Amino acid sequence: MSDSINFKTLVSQIGEAVIISDRDENILFWNASAERIFGYSEDEALGKTLSIITPERFRERHSKGYFHTMETGKTKYGNTLLRVPAIHKDGRSISIAFSVTMIFNDQDQPVAIAAIIRDETERFQEERKLKEKLATLEKNTQS
Repeated sequence: MSDSINFKTLVSQIGEAVIISDRDENILFWNASAERIFGYSEDEALGKTLSIITPERFRERHSKGYFHTMETGKTKYGNTLLRVPAIHKDGRSISIAFSVTMIFNDQDQPVAIAAIIRDETERFQEERKLKEKLATLEKNTQS
């Protein structure tokens, strides 16, 4: 691999959002796809907490799980694709799917969490419409 290819070049050009946050949920890294998905520029997001994209009703639960993960250095979501609601800068709800990985220092202490995020709002809405149609068809055939 060429020396000119580095982490920042790679993640700045991929289609998924890459967000890295520190022990206190402060955003350390925010790529162009994160800006596209969530509406915040890199300058607006860096240094803010993940609460800017977490729906208010989930913030306490998210923070509790986040801090537990940082304390233990373990996540139960490492190989799992999570599907959850999120909030766009303009206030609208979006649906995302993401996976996370822990980042450790040289002493094997957790120092950050990286999330790879995909916008699944359109797919989620299509799935919801199909489920509604199916429920209507089932109700009509039972009548």
